[in-house]
Amino acid sequence: MRIECVARPEDAGRRADAVLPELLPGQTRSGVQKLMAAGAVTRNGQPVSKNDKVSPGDRFLVDIPEPEPDHAVAQDLPLNIVYEDADLIVVNKPQGMVVHPAAGHADGTLVNALLHHCGGSLSGIGGVLRPGIVHRIDRDTSGLLVAAKNDAAHQGLASQLADHTMYRIYQAILVGTPSPDPGTVNAPIGRDPHDRKRMAVTMHGGKPAVTHYRVLERFTGYSLVECRLETGRTHQIRVHMASIGHPVVGDPVYGARRDPFGLAGQCLHARELSFFHPRTGERMTFQTELPDYFAALLARLRREI
Repeated sequence: MRIECVARPEDAGRRADAVLPELLPGQTRSGVQKLMAAGAVTRNGQPVSKNDKVSPGDRFLVDIPEPEPDHAVAQDLPLNIVYEDADLIVVNKPQGMVVHPAAGHADGTLVNALLHHCGGSLSGIGGVLRPGIVHRIDRDTSGLLVAAKNDAAHQGLASQLADHTMYRIYQAILVGTPSPDPGTVNAPIGRDPHDRKRMAVTMHGGKPAVTHYRVLERFTGYSLVECRLETGRTHQIRVHMASIGHPVVGDPVYGARRDPFGLAGQCLHARELSFFHPRTGERMTFQTELPDYFAALLARLRREI
């Protein structure tokens, strides 16, 4: 919901985070500060921060998100199950499916499907909206994801994410061909200072992020690349590849504005997942075939060489 409001004469010289709660019914000062930090508030068309001083007549546009659901519900949705036992479940998530409920996606998510399939046997560490979720992949990224059925399994898998003994290998079709080959992008990732809805390589407040890549095939103007994550930051592969001038094909956020192939989203697939079973200690490795949208584009690029 977008709300427009205008600063009053008596607001001159006051802080923006003090004025806006008075102009926005139902909003607290801390709530307004969070909206500002998320890039949801502009003043006269420009981003505004909580410390900015207000002038009479300043015009604010505030995007207030829909309330988040307070719990996830079970839904009978298709699941592509790769492996399952009493402690965990590995699924192949399709492109277009959100992992867990959030504002704008109250249902139809992977969590809703897991709740129906697993019943009450999902770990509670992630909270009522993210039961069982150890790691995530973007809505328009397809591929392998593991969920935990109990807290002990969740803790065991999460610790492997932290110490990098769980590894995840993706395949992506990139614009151009990265060099050197193989190579590593070691660059911190944080919120884009110019657009809080995007992530970016940034030295100010960014978290360490490392992506290893190697080129598998070269085409005319494009390449098939394998990426191995050492860390797991939001949009990491998409941001890192774009930062070196080779965005993922079809990426609506970090790629070209015009997609010549008419894809529904980025051509990025989590193809391999490997971890130690949290109960037995056995190394388990899973692989999945490329989805149809990905394989079709590869076939086209191979024909055009």
